[in-house]
Amino acid sequence: MESFLNRYRNLTVLLLVIFAQLVLLAVQVKNAQDVRMIRVWAVSAVTPAARVMEWFRGGSIGFVRNYILMHDASEENRHLRDELGRTRMENTFLRNELATAERAKALQLFEAHTPSKMLAASIIGTGAGANSKVVFISRGSAEGVMRGMAVVTPDGIVGEVIAAYPTASEVLLVTDPDFAAGVIGQKSQVRGTLKGQGNPMCKVDYVPPGEKVQAGEVFYTSGDDRIFPRGFTVGVARVVRPAQPFQEILVEPAGLQHGLEDVLIILDPVHQSIPAAPPANQPVFLAPAPPENPAPAATTGDASPSATPSPAAGTDADKLRAIYQSVGAAENHNFGTGPPGTKPPDFTKLPSSPLPPPAPGAANAPKTATGGRAPASTQHAEPRPATVARPPVPAAKKSVTPPAVAPNAGETAKPPEPRPAAVKPPAKQPPPAPPPQQQ
Repeated sequence: MESFLNRYRNLTVLLLVIFAQLVLLAVQVKNAQDVRMIRVWAVSAVTPAARVMEWFRGGSIGFVRNYILMHDASEENRHLRDELGRTRMENTFLRNELATAERAKALQLFEAHTPSKMLAASIIGTGAGANSKVVFISRGSAEGVMRGMAVVTPDGIVGEVIAAYPTASEVLLVTDPDFAAGVIGQKSQVRGTLKGQGNPMCKVDYVPPGEKVQAGEVFYTSGDDRIFPRGFTVGVARVVRPAQPFQEILVEPAGLQHGLEDVLIILDPVHQSIPAAPPANQPVFLAPAPPENPAPAATTGDASPSATPSPAAGTDADKLRAIYQSVGAAENHNFGTGPPGTKPPDFTKLPSSPLPPPAPGAANAPKTATGGRAPASTQHAEPRPATVARPPVPAAKKSVTPPAVAPNAGETAKPPEPRPAAVKPPAKQPPPAPPPQQQ
């Protein structure tokens, strides 16, 4: 090393002098941001190393921190899973308790409305056979249960007690082939014997072919078997087929439709009446009819109506008919009751009505005595006899203008004013008041 320095001594000194000059220049010179160059060089040289060191430091600390946090998160996750499992178990338990309470309430209500003395029990087991139709209940001979007692639910009959033990009893279900009970139809009042078939459907046997039994009829216990009291629901007939020597009737048991959880044992049976058949057609609610509009009051006096009648609801013909009836009532005329030759009412004094203008074909309608067109409904009416004589009218009252119609429904029409006989009517008479008589 000494030989190297001795050999390149001048070059080394030159480089040290140049470096010292650059350092002195960097200490004195500043950049555009008023920062000395020596500081800029130092920071630029140290920054990459600092970044690398910070990356290693942050990564190691973050790894250790994440590991510790994940360890805590795993512990917390396990704790939350355990708490969720306990909550689910409690929820299931509470639901079961609620369902049990609802079933107990239903059994209590059913027992309160049934005259027979009953004892509530729960299903605690089933028979060992694959096709076993036997269940065990939680009541036995210690509570007064005996062999041959009936077991029911609010939906219908369940079965018969075939063995009573001190703490439990064995019940034969209605679907077992060895089960039988007397039944009666609700509508037809036909009697038969309910028998199990080993499947969800039961059979009603010994029904003659002449009996009218329809699908959908409800069967009840008849009490003939001395096991089930009369009046308990058995099931609904789903299939009714004619056969020999008896009809083939398949009934769906009502007591087994919603499963078996709680049952009632009839300790002291009391017969009940079979409820009446439900009506075939359900009643339909009909709202009362709307009240009719009262007719406006009319004042007595002149032959013409004193007030404009309210337009009748319906078609234009109905409205026109109402107007004619009001005119006839004002003149004390009953339509269709007078003999031939009776003077008809004076239709020249019709009140105004909100009817549409007449059809174009009404232009050729015959004119009335006052110059207006006759109503369309009276154009084809039976013509008045030509021999009918009218009382003589004084000369001063030959020409009478139609009464002015009141603009409002509550105003009365003014009486007509007589005009001298020598005065001729104007060339153009005003159109009649009611729209149906306008041209």
